[in-house]
Amino acid sequence: MTTPATARAASADPLDAVVKAPQAVASADAVPSLLGLTREKLGGALRGIGIEERQIRMRVNQLWHWMYVRGAADFSVMTNVSKVLRAELAEHFVVGRPEMVAEQISVDGTRKWLFRFPARGAGRPVEVETVYIPEEGRGTLCVSSQVGCSLTCSFCHTGTQVMVRNLTAEEIVAQVVVARERLGDFPAAEKIDGILPSEGRLVTNIVMMGMGEPLYNFEAVRDAMLIMADGDGLSLSKRRITLSTSGVVPAIAEIGAQTGVMLAISLHAVRDDLRDVLVPINRKYKIAELLEACRSYPGLSNARRITFEYVMLKGVNDSAADARELVRLLRGIPAKINLIPFNPWPGSAYECSDWEQIEAFAEIVNRAGYASPIRTPRGRDILAACGQLKSASERLKVRERLALAAMIGGAGGDDD
Repeated sequence: MTTPATARAASADPLDAVVKAPQAVASADAVPSLLGLTREKLGGALRGIGIEERQIRMRVNQLWHWMYVRGAADFSVMTNVSKVLRAELAEHFVVGRPEMVAEQISVDGTRKWLFRFPARGAGRPVEVETVYIPEEGRGTLCVSSQVGCSLTCSFCHTGTQVMVRNLTAEEIVAQVVVARERLGDFPAAEKIDGILPSEGRLVTNIVMMGMGEPLYNFEAVRDAMLIMADGDGLSLSKRRITLSTSGVVPAIAEIGAQTGVMLAISLHAVRDDLRDVLVPINRKYKIAELLEACRSYPGLSNARRITFEYVMLKGVNDSAADARELVRLLRGIPAKINLIPFNPWPGSAYECSDWEQIEAFAEIVNRAGYASPIRTPRGRDILAACGQLKSASERLKVRERLALAAMIGGAGGDDD
């Protein structure tokens, strides 16, 4: 499906980082934001400025609608709220937006945004990347949960960046809201930065697969996903929200019970000795323990399968024996296996498996009855593909990205 947004994206210079003027930036210490608060916390914030108890539910519903259905960034546009109350809200709160530092658009329509969030406490402002992937009949937003990552997975670019801090629920939800705003995905009365409101929803799926390990930021990620799924707001089906974890075993059942979202596992190896290197959290939670947690995931069924992500590394984990062992390990688990061609990044010690080898691996898995789509690399030219995200403080210079794009173009067959 070609939409106005994807048509605009495809025509842009893929290596052009467009610097944007700051939007309404929430001040973490001075004026708190209402964005990202649960309904209960939003009600508490209103009580804190003297709103009568009998009005709390109505006011929460009004604000919720304006923030998440209409995409309002300012109290002044909330026309069914009295002028007096709008002024009082504006005195105490904001509807926060991060600063958009840069927006990059790939040749394939993938968009990557670099967002800067304000300092919290004694910390400094922080930056994260968020990626939008338009596909036939759907649009997937890849959302970050941490600034940096502590897991140091050896094949992942994000894992080379030091862990800075967890994102708040506000900062996680803000990525969704600003992405929809940029895509014209809210029923706005006027166009935003030249982008007209879309005729159909462009952000249809959310994947918590950006920077960070979501289950190491449990409460904020949980609250953010429940806000995303709220039927009177952003209204995303829980079956269209997927949390990806590298294997924080003790939290897997709990996040499933509290949110009901879909689960994805970054597996990448079928032997503990290899996974210890590729995904170091395996040294604490071994494959057998991880898969037992998967078998117990709340709501698991053929209609709610677990996705197992498996990056294809040449000569490392891509043999026919690896494929057969993968099938054996997953026996009895309703599952889909995403085979991910390795996305190169400067300094990586790995290469992508040959295309023929990936297809042979997929054939073994398919014959065993598992769907095993080979994920088409998206956004490689702007370092927006799986495993390539990293904060702008360590971004590549333009000439380095051009060199990387040339290297990818000569990789041979990955995009056939």
